Order: sequence, then structure tokens, then C-alpha cells
Amino acid sequence: MGHSTKYVGLGLKLRKVAIQSMVQPSSEETKRPVIMPQPRMMLVVTGDDFGYCPRRNQGIVDCFLAGGITNVSLLVNASAAKEAAELAKRHNIPMGLHANLSEGIPVCQSQQASTLINEQGFFHGKIGFRQAIERRQISLKQVEMELRAQVRVFMELTGHLPQHMDGHQHVHVLPEVREVFAQVVSELRIPYTRVPVEPGLHSCLWLPAHLQRFYTQVEKNALDSIPVFKRYGIRWPDVYLGLTTVGQNMSIHNLQRALSHALAATPLDPTSSGPSGLHQPVLTAELMVHPGYPSYPQEGGCGEGPDDFSQSADRQHELSVLTDSSLQALYNQERVELCAFKDL
Repeated sequence: MGHSTKYVGLGLKLRKVAIQSMVQPSSEETKRPVIMPQPRMMLVVTGDDFGYCPRRNQGIVDCFLAGGITNVSLLVNASAAKEAAELAKRHNIPMGLHANLSEGIPVCQSQQASTLINEQGFFHGKIGFRQAIERRQISLKQVEMELRAQVRVFMELTGHLPQHMDGHQHVHVLPEVREVFAQVVSELRIPYTRVPVEPGLHSCLWLPAHLQRFYTQVEKNALDSIPVFKRYGIRWPDVYLGLTTVGQNMSIHNLQRALSHALAATPLDPTSSGPSGLHQPVLTAELMVHPGYPSYPQEGGCGEGPDDFSQSADRQHELSVLTDSSLQALYNQERVELCAFKDL
């Protein structure tokens, strides 16, 4: 009697364990990673103007550590470029070169009378450089020498080639400059650049007229650069975003609008191929941003001190939007996966 009761009790216990094992996942099953749906977009979020000043550097690093950006572009002729390179190394921040032909002092000092600078020894400025190009007053040989010198300084600061190379104030897509730029980038085997053509730009009614005009010209120059960049075998993400979301124009709503336009867009280069899954290719994109803390007067810049945009609250506004948890929720909702150029 005692033995049969003992066996019945053991049987009930074993049955209970068997039922539990069917209902509850095993420890092996609980360790399995959750399979996420295939992303619709791989998005590089690039913080421009790294090195501009200590406050910009700190804001960019804080934004990277908070997951707001994935990549930076370094201004090697800026006052805090060395500190920026050290910060990138310390925090393992992927970094490219923000080639500068329009603001501050050139890196290349080998030519006595340079067409790249004015009487004060500074670059001609965002508009001044464009006017000088139109008037054919710029030596393309000196442009090439300056670009190569900036790559050389980048390598001295970081110990490696840039992972991508674009132009400060979009100078790399200007007529004639684009050919020299492409030649240098191709020869040095820098894999990626930026083609600033943003879907939805022309339906963006909140941009003031002067910005609409400037961005429309940037877009035209960028479209004209595509056959040149293709000829030199240079790559770029399928879609670009960032003109419509600079400074105070950055908001969750405007970023959502920009992403919607980007996801509906046709790639600029139909032959470009991003990571693909079983069903459809994943769109690749770059979002240009400018996070940071406001520069102190007389601290920073590229030789002429910080500009008004740098000293304004716009930089910190971008930082706060980029690190807002609702932006991450938007990325998840739209199946946007953040990455760096090296991940494309």
C-alpha cells in the first residue's frame, strides 16, 4: 500500500513536470534572440562640423553616446580638430572628412599666392567661393592640393583614411570642383560621399525663400555630380535627408515627414545596392545633422571665430530632438535601423 501510494505520487509529479515543460519555454528557448522584422531603411546619421569648437565636440559626443547619431564628419582646419580626433578614438566614433574650401584658413600652405583665399588669408566664404568658381577665378590645381592636404591631416590626426568624404557647405558638388573632388576620393580609395538631393524639398513650405533658392541650387549641382561620381566608382547612400531639418526646422514631425518622403523615393542611382533580404532590397540613407552646444564668442571656428549659427541655440535644439525617445520610437515604427557608413 505504502509502495503504490509512493509510485502514484511520483507519477503525478512527473506528469506535472511534463505538462509544465510543454507550457513553459526551456532555458535554451528563453535565450534565443527575438527575430526583428527586416528593416526598410539603413540610416546613417552624420553629425557635421566635428572639431569646430570644444562645445560642438562635447555636444556631438553626447549625442553619439545617447544614440542620436552614428557617424561624424571632421573639419581638419577647425580649432578643436585634434581634440575631436582624440574623442572619436576614445569613444569609437566612426568618422569621415568634411572637406572645407569655404570657411577659415587653408591647411595647405605651399603656394605663395593662392586663389582659394582673400586678402585677409581666409577662404572666400560659402557664397564668395561659389561666385569665384562661376567667374573661373579658382585654380583647380590648388583645390586638388588643398583636398589632398586635408586628407593627409585627417590621417595624421586619426591614423586612418576617412570612411567617407563630403564637402562643408556642399562645396564638393560645385561645377569643376566635383571632378577634382571625385578624382582625389577615387585615387585614395575613400568609399563613400554625399549627394545632397532630398526628396520632398520643393513641397517644404516653411523654408524661407533665400534657403529654398540656395537648396535648389545645391540640388542641381548634386544631380550634375552623379555621372561624375559614378564614372570614378564612388558610392553614396540611396537617399539623402537633412536640408529641410536644419536648426529650428528639426522636429519629430519634420523628421517623420522627411523619412516618409525618403522611404517612398527612388534611389538616385538605380544600380546602387544596399543590404537585401529575401523579399526586397533595403534602402540606404544619410541624415545630415548639426548637434552641439552653443559656441562661446571668440572660441572655435576655422580661423575666423565661430559663426552665428554655431553660437545660436539651434545646435542644442537639434541635440535635444535627436536624443528624444519619441524619435527612436519613430525609427522602430518605420523599421529604420541606424548604422554607420562602414556598415553599408
